[in-house]
Amino acid sequence: MDALKALADLGQAVWLDFLARGFIAKGELKALVDDGVRGVTSNPSIFEKAIGHGDEYDDGIKASLKAGDVPLSRLYERLAVADIQAAADVLRPVNDALGGADGFVSMEVSPYLANDTAGTVAEARRLWQEIDRPDVMIKVPATPAGLPAIRTLTSEGINVNITLLFAQSVYAEVVEAYLSGLEAFAAAGGDVHKVSSVASFFVSRIDTEADKRLDEKIEQANDAGEKARLAALKGKVAIANAKLAYQLYLRRFSGPRWEALAAKGARAQRLLWASTGTKNKAYSDTLYVDELIGRNTVNTVPPATLEAFRDHGTPKETLTQGVAEAEKVLADFAKAGLSLDAITDKLTQDGVKLFADAFDQLLGAVAGKRAAFLGERLNRQALALGPCQPAADEAAERWRSGALIRRLWQRDATVWTNHGEDKWLGWLDAIEDGIAKLADYEAFAQEVKKEGFTDALLLGMGGSSLGPEVLALTFGNASGFPILRIVDSTDPAQIRAAEAAVDLAKTLFIVSSKSGSTTEPNILKDYFFDRVAATIGADKAASRFVAVTDPGSSLEKLAKSEGFRRVFLGDPAIGGRYSVLSPFGLVPAAAAGIDLRRLLESARTMAIACGGDVPPGANPGVQLGLAMAAAAKAGRDKVTIVGAGKARWFGAWAEQLLAESTGKNGKGLIPVDGEPLGPPRVYGKDRLFIHLRMEGDREDGALAALEKAGHPVVRIVLSGPEAIGQEFFRWEIATAVAGAEIGIDPFDQPDVEASKVKTRELTAEFERTGKLPETTPVATSNALAVFADPKNAEALRKAGADGSVDGWLKAQLGRVEAGDYVAILAYVARNGENAEILHRIRMAIRDERKVATCCGFGPRFLHSTGQAYKGGPDSGVFLQVTSEPSPDLPIPGYKASFGIVEAAQAEGDLAVLAERGRRALRIHLKGDVQSGLNALQGAVERALA
Repeated sequence: MDALKALADLGQAVWLDFLARGFIAKGELKALVDDGVRGVTSNPSIFEKAIGHGDEYDDGIKASLKAGDVPLSRLYERLAVADIQAAADVLRPVNDALGGADGFVSMEVSPYLANDTAGTVAEARRLWQEIDRPDVMIKVPATPAGLPAIRTLTSEGINVNITLLFAQSVYAEVVEAYLSGLEAFAAAGGDVHKVSSVASFFVSRIDTEADKRLDEKIEQANDAGEKARLAALKGKVAIANAKLAYQLYLRRFSGPRWEALAAKGARAQRLLWASTGTKNKAYSDTLYVDELIGRNTVNTVPPATLEAFRDHGTPKETLTQGVAEAEKVLADFAKAGLSLDAITDKLTQDGVKLFADAFDQLLGAVAGKRAAFLGERLNRQALALGPCQPAADEAAERWRSGALIRRLWQRDATVWTNHGEDKWLGWLDAIEDGIAKLADYEAFAQEVKKEGFTDALLLGMGGSSLGPEVLALTFGNASGFPILRIVDSTDPAQIRAAEAAVDLAKTLFIVSSKSGSTTEPNILKDYFFDRVAATIGADKAASRFVAVTDPGSSLEKLAKSEGFRRVFLGDPAIGGRYSVLSPFGLVPAAAAGIDLRRLLESARTMAIACGGDVPPGANPGVQLGLAMAAAAKAGRDKVTIVGAGKARWFGAWAEQLLAESTGKNGKGLIPVDGEPLGPPRVYGKDRLFIHLRMEGDREDGALAALEKAGHPVVRIVLSGPEAIGQEFFRWEIATAVAGAEIGIDPFDQPDVEASKVKTRELTAEFERTGKLPETTPVATSNALAVFADPKNAEALRKAGADGSVDGWLKAQLGRVEAGDYVAILAYVARNGENAEILHRIRMAIRDERKVATCCGFGPRFLHSTGQAYKGGPDSGVFLQVTSEPSPDLPIPGYKASFGIVEAAQAEGDLAVLAERGRRALRIHLKGDVQSGLNALQGAVERALA
């Protein structure tokens, strides 16, 4: 107590560089204040230790989460602000007794804003208002971006603690910012007497860096005298720099300009000595207190240094002593060829990074606590990456140090290829937008229920249909609401089956297309509109139709002109495959009576966990994305998605997201959906396995065996059906991250358009001529015919293809090598019977050739995996399957029928595969589809044998 009183008598205040909840609650802070401590500073490292390595904040985190889940940085702020307020209340008597001259607590703006002036100002204003205590200072770094913020905040009467100050030249700018801010505040009628500020010089860090460079010079010196002169400078540079800074303080806070402000009651900005704990054990543990005692200054000390000074410190005025010697120290340092400016510049840059690193650790600790207390409310994820783990860890550190997840959320296109990716990130806001529009969705849902619709038929493709399909299969329909069904095909048999399953008079039709010009939903709308008009009358047909599209599309214009029941508009900044949590998923879900509030609030839980303020090591979306990218770089690019229970439907949506987002420029991830797990012997070394299940479902027993065999495995457990929204968002973040790691734009789809162009050319030719181009098979049998483009035909003949179907299939499957995948592209009705036979075919190929297999129904897969098949890695071997439409189905207003469109799509698909040099073969089923598929199964099994 005597030591602190002695310092106060010498004009120096002591502040404590420590703050924690228990420290305040137990009265320890008050005891020190009673002993003479006049202020407190906080920083991320202090909070990280308290939050991450103890339980004193657990109750606060639980209470905050109970009040409402918020972004991670906001959750931390709630904790920190409460502590700052409590500490300020403890120090308020000091502040009052000294007329506002001291008794301050400091809280810093986010270290992530060190290079963002506007962000710093905005956050400082918000913290100032939220803390709402006169004895608080907001910490702002003395970076180039921080300097104008200091002036602005001072001009608004906000107390500022300037941090990360090392150089005298920068200090001069800090003083100027403070003085000009005071002048502006006074000119605006503010009471400058209420404004306080400190300029925090970081001391010991300068000696640490200077001593390191002196040691290097000493090592290089050959002369003993030179070595001695250099050694004599060690441990003196920081104190010399501080003493000369104090001389600058004395000059700047004197003279006419300052006197004019002082006459209005202004307070001088005190110099504060920070980083005063001794780093070098050879120096006195009170060195940076003993040598820096002077009037109207502050020394902020860690608890250990405070105790050391109270025990054996030397309280006497030293700051104005030895000024000439200080000048000589810095002069000799410069003569030795060492630059103090270089050191202070480096320390400023390092300080920004160190503060950000500490904040990363702090937020990682908060994220860990949040996840633990949310429990089953946050879907669990466990990664066992085996040989891929080191690469994933290295990437995670690169993402952390490069602030890449923050930059992703800030819409920084340089995270990817810097070719306009920032224009496609609207999905980051989709959840909040959906919550804001809940009342409209809920009103629509009640309207649908009141109308008594028994079915809702969604007409769409790709991102417009796959997400709603997962929702329909996962949730079903609520009582009193229609059954949600999906039509995403041009196959006549499939369209007939969809029509037969519903009562047209009691069916709501949802026409879903972002562009409004997609062929399939448009002709499906024409067909069903005609059928509904014939059933209930043309004047009532439009009342059964709803459109979901982007603003200004041809579909919006059509829907309004024809008088559709409703038109819902999406966000043009959201690509189709990222649109499930936007109107393209939410409108169909609302029609089926799915609880959108629970869905979206659950999704928000994951969005917060994947936020830009969550470090990669604690960020589930980033972790998954980096795992997929690390696996791909190790040759494990076949992302095998397996689901149990109601989670088994998720893969169809994830398949499109991964394939269409990453499969381009010869790179990418190949998603494998619908392949059940097998024993390790049926796999090569090209797999990453991702298993999803609902809480309570059993894990597939094969997963542990695969992990034991060295395959990387990811396990995801959903708390319940509504938590599917969490996975939509996790996988969107993961795909964006993986795309950045792979080095592509994950938001375009250049090769999808190629098939569309070919299809349009073929259908346009049919409209003109009434027929499609004829092709000649290279082999036939009673049930099958084989077609190949000239290049593939030549390669297969060289591989041994003869005149038989079996021979061509044997040659095609003979082209399969380790690391390849086989994709069956079936232009037949997607139903249980057809799917079962195709499944047997793919499993026979997998088990015999030990390669990944994919199976897609056309034209559905064209809007999904088609991008990866054409633009991704050239590791695919393709079997296209086509059939005769029997009977065909006309399209109102067109010469072309659905069968013709499907045939054109298949032909266009095969042509683009050939143009891309892909190994592709077409098998045509001559008669009944199931008979033909059974014949194909037999031929494939013979070819494999």
